[in-house]
Amino acid sequence: MAQGRIAILMALCNGARYLPQQLDSIRGQSDTGWDLFVSDDGSVDEGPELARAFGAEVSKGPQAGFAANFLTLLRNVPERYEFASFSDQDDIWLPHKLLRAREAFGRLNDRRPALYCSRTMVCDAFLKPLAPSPRWRRPFGFANALVQNVAAGNTIVLNRAAISLAQQAAPMAMGVPAHDWWVYQLVTGAGGIVIRDDRPGLFYRQHGASQMGRNDTLAASLARMQKLAEGDFRRWNDANIAALGAVDYLLTDEARARLVQFAFARLLPLGPRLQGLRRAGIYRQTWTGTAALWAAAAAGRL
Repeated sequence: MAQGRIAILMALCNGARYLPQQLDSIRGQSDTGWDLFVSDDGSVDEGPELARAFGAEVSKGPQAGFAANFLTLLRNVPERYEFASFSDQDDIWLPHKLLRAREAFGRLNDRRPALYCSRTMVCDAFLKPLAPSPRWRRPFGFANALVQNVAAGNTIVLNRAAISLAQQAAPMAMGVPAHDWWVYQLVTGAGGIVIRDDRPGLFYRQHGASQMGRNDTLAASLARMQKLAEGDFRRWNDANIAALGAVDYLLTDEARARLVQFAFARLLPLGPRLQGLRRAGIYRQTWTGTAALWAAAAAGRL
């Protein structure tokens, strides 16, 4: 089994309603080699006090959105920690969550940056199970990461090499739309490894205040189409490309070339644009996602 302590990184903002249950689930982990770090983004409820009473180290967040809050936590992970695990404020971790990640890293025998993630059990606000998150079939890699995030942040655990990589790059990424998507891009772009566990590691609570919700329903698909029409996806790609381009020296030659090709093709007229994007090799995990990807590309919304 991989040794070393785990830094649990929780971004907090007015999370007192569900926080006690999440803290109880962290306390109940079969792997006890962890410490909890909380970055509070201006809560006006008792969440920070609950975290302190639990024994967490609580700091003031940047108040620039959840992605910046998580990245601030990641930048400040002390060197003595071998792993870092992102944590939402409103989920319920299954008892084996951290242990499975540690065991997966122990089997790697590889010094490259590595990212562990897993499926989740999607639940309603009262923890009634709705459905497991999708089981992805296509390879995980930079060509996928450029246009899709398959690494749910609330399941991600990073090894020390990935932490160090992200700490070098994070100062240039504070404007990215999602910390987990960016970490997936960075690790794969730097030639790292993604470990995907098909066993759910937590109950992913869905409620009205959720920052990011499930993405496998008709309502979620319609919401994504609206964001596509409004240009959100293109703006997200702009931010991700800028963040990766600023640290392209950390990427492999292949990933750097793919990033340049992807970025340049997006600016071309329709015919050359589609040809350039095809040469970039980008793909999503499902045929419906791929169809939406090429529709976005054709409409100039990619």
